Amino acid sequence: MASPHVSFDTLPASIRKPGKYFEFNTRLAVRTLPSNVQRVCIIAGKTDAGELPVHTPTEVYSDLEARLYAGPGSLGHLMCRAAIKAYPYIRLTLVTVADAQAGLAAAGSVAFAGAASKSGVITLYIGAEAYRVAVLRTWTAADTAAAFIHLINAAQLSPVTASVDAEALDTLVLTARHKGIDGNLIPLRLENTTEGQTAALTPMSGGQVNPDLADAFASIFAAGHQVIIIPYTDAESLEAFRDHLDATGHALEQRGAVGATALTGTLAQATTLASSVNAGRTTIALLPGTPSLPCEVAAAYGAVISSEEDPARPLNTLELNGIAVPPLERRLGRTEQETALYGGITPLEVGPGDKVQIVRAISTYTLDPQGIEDISLLDITTIRTLDYVRKACRERISLRFPREKLSARTAPKVRSELIDVLLKLEDLEIVEEVKANLPGLVVERDSQDPNRLNAAIPCDVVNGLHVFAGRIDLLL
Repeated sequence: MASPHVSFDTLPASIRKPGKYFEFNTRLAVRTLPSNVQRVCIIAGKTDAGELPVHTPTEVYSDLEARLYAGPGSLGHLMCRAAIKAYPYIRLTLVTVADAQAGLAAAGSVAFAGAASKSGVITLYIGAEAYRVAVLRTWTAADTAAAFIHLINAAQLSPVTASVDAEALDTLVLTARHKGIDGNLIPLRLENTTEGQTAALTPMSGGQVNPDLADAFASIFAAGHQVIIIPYTDAESLEAFRDHLDATGHALEQRGAVGATALTGTLAQATTLASSVNAGRTTIALLPGTPSLPCEVAAAYGAVISSEEDPARPLNTLELNGIAVPPLERRLGRTEQETALYGGITPLEVGPGDKVQIVRAISTYTLDPQGIEDISLLDITTIRTLDYVRKACRERISLRFPREKLSARTAPKVRSELIDVLLKLEDLEIVEEVKANLPGLVVERDSQDPNRLNAAIPCDVVNGLHVFAGRIDLLL
């Protein structure tokens, strides 16, 4: 048997002066798997009050910083706030974008009428936030509208600004802080305990054209975030999102990430949208009827994904802290949840203690390029596991063979290191059946490039325990 070949990096073979020379070799020092710290990036709109220039990735550690960077009540502010609340230890980067020049801001209104004959309280819910005005007896409709304007415009979390209708001083006009389609999704609700004064609510509408995200994606292309969150769910934004995730996760880039967003509308809208995306790296959560803004649900969902560093561990039952519970009649039933899971949508439900939690986190990928149903990337844990296995193998080979010659000895050494990586991954229950699949682990020279090794690495990912079925046999 041939003895192992000893090579040196700093000691030349041409030394003639007598001496005992030693160099340090650190290539064999690391015998463990790499860490899997999850870095999150939120891409969202800023207002003119925000101090952070657009397309400038910046780390955020608090609600206060997000408010300063993106502006009070902006999408960037509200999403960072929701993400930190859902997972306080998140490693978070914010990239702000400007509203589209051709965009239009959504608007809604509250028309007050009559004078109060008895004192009471009118509560206006904007998203999950309540704005309450104590209406005194004899107050006119214009008095109430003016009180709400002062209250809303002084708030730090309101996604809208308030003004009075130029032609009707008793009508409160609510205008989204951002131009774009998402402003139409801001939920409004009224409660009125006064007598003699009425309030008629008109929902938000009229928002058009979301921002162009191309420059924002370009600004983080090389950053290597593991989870990226956007608030926008129009087809154009999601197509750009999918293309960015595919590009960074490509075999030549190897910076795999998953992208998260959320919807609060209907199941039919959600499944239609998911079918148009059909991507293994994109996941869309659905929580119909929640008072929370869709951008807040998206931020909380993405933050919770990042909280789990084990890529193979399911996210079932994890809580989205800070997200408001939807009314009972809007919650997804069991059949609707099954429909969502077959349609590429992650359903959220209300668990014990009125906590919003994940049912099962899946990707939007449901069909292969031929249109055939494909479950290979159903769970979002699958692509996360593949990304981690790739990272572990790549880093081990990079550490062991930074300046290796390619000879007949090289391929067996590389294969040995890959086996060690896979066995350690098996110990952590990230992959399984490693020994059974070893015949499929091939490391060989390329037939065309004399400087290249090729490898086929079997990766039997560990699946999540999502379903248990038992039969109870009655014995009398």
